[in-house]
Amino acid sequence: MTVLSSPHVPRIARSGALLVVLAVGLSAFGVGCSDDSDATVATDSTEPLGIGKEVTVPISASAATVMSPGAEPRAVLRPRYAAGTTQQVTLRTDHRIQQQINDQPVRDFSTPALTIPMTAQTSADGVDLTLGTVTTPDPSLNKALTAAGGTHAGFDFSDDGAITALRLAPSPDTSNAARAALEQAFYQAVYRSVMFPDEPVGEGAIWTVHQEVDGGVTLDQVTTATLTKVDGDRLTIELNVIQKPKATVWTLPNQAGTLDIEDYAMQGAGTITVDLGLPLPVAGSITVGGHQAYRDPRSASNLQQTITTQVSWTE
Repeated sequence: MTVLSSPHVPRIARSGALLVVLAVGLSAFGVGCSDDSDATVATDSTEPLGIGKEVTVPISASAATVMSPGAEPRAVLRPRYAAGTTQQVTLRTDHRIQQQINDQPVRDFSTPALTIPMTAQTSADGVDLTLGTVTTPDPSLNKALTAAGGTHAGFDFSDDGAITALRLAPSPDTSNAARAALEQAFYQAVYRSVMFPDEPVGEGAIWTVHQEVDGGVTLDQVTTATLTKVDGDRLTIELNVIQKPKATVWTLPNQAGTLDIEDYAMQGAGTITVDLGLPLPVAGSITVGGHQAYRDPRSASNLQQTITTQVSWTE
């Protein structure tokens, strides 16, 4: 199983004729702002999902197609960790957003990088995660995250290693800002899970994984996986990701109107090391980025974004 990053379901607000959308494409949470110079990113006013209870969020299905089976010996790759297996792993995420409206100055709406140490334990129902001390370079968020230790999360898997659901249960004292940051980080890390194919493969094998990413803009995502090294149960996999919108118009929620998608180029690459006997990646990172351009048909105003997200794993 390899884990990358995720789509964004934005909240938006209309100011005059322009709809301004923040952080489209790479997380499950977001904010809206107006087009005046005092617009700011919401934090505690953004309501996260996991308040007071565990929330289970389904992940859309994937389909794998082998392009080249690779060299002999070949085998069907499947996770084979036993129930009760434990793993210590650290997830790091960094999400950068630069945004410009018409000819206004470029503004930075990046979210703080997070370092999330966690203990994973497998069971018959999936993988349960207990978070350690989460840190970030942002002082105010770092203070808010001190109450997040002991937060629980979890993944449900299919037999071929794809993540089918994400479970989130923040500790009761976690603030809204800290909850939203954690949820965003997990979506960045989870929503592009790469499944193994059904056919036997060996070193040099190439397969593609097609997945529909549901968010503010519904995307077709194609991940190309290349098995570059096999060392027992340890697999090194190079990843290349391309996202394309399924439509040319974005219909905004809450009957807020539409935006024309004038340009959308998102792609990324990286290398992940997985162990078939462990539930999470043991090493590696991937960076996904690109640019997006939207136009409000009612005002002819334009919004441009440059987005980069990096996700890494270490034991």
